[in-house]
Amino acid sequence: MNDVDKRILSLLQENADMPIAEISKKVNLSPTPCWARINKLQKQGYIKGKVAVVDRNKLNLAVVAWVQVKTNQHNADWLKKFDKAVKEMSEVTEFYRLSGNYDYLLKVLVPSIDKYDEFYKKLTSKIDITNYITSFSLEEIKNTNVLPLEYV
Repeated sequence: MNDVDKRILSLLQENADMPIAEISKKVNLSPTPCWARINKLQKQGYIKGKVAVVDRNKLNLAVVAWVQVKTNQHNADWLKKFDKAVKEMSEVTEFYRLSGNYDYLLKVLVPSIDKYDEFYKKLTSKIDITNYITSFSLEEIKNTNVLPLEYV
């Protein structure tokens, strides 16, 4: 990974639809070597895929809930059941295992508090949870898919 590769990744993070000709001009390469570098970055796993970033508000997903889950069950069977339940719920867009006071963090997108309550009831009917805290986002200040490249 050199500076040219980082510049290519930076451009693609901003606009994955940018034509090779435009990328190559911006990184001072001819199109063929630029295309080869992009393919190499894909093969090496730096580029996992290309997606469209969709406006959640246009999809009627105005409510962002951060759900902290605590369990007193740390066995493989419970985790498998919890993992399956969460992954089947389309409202959950991010799912993390944590250190600290809570064991898991879920990012949940729904259109309303009523729909969040339905989500809560559905999740808690599928799995036994020791403690559950939800915080609702009041304002989105920063939301990006652009990853920092200075640590590579």
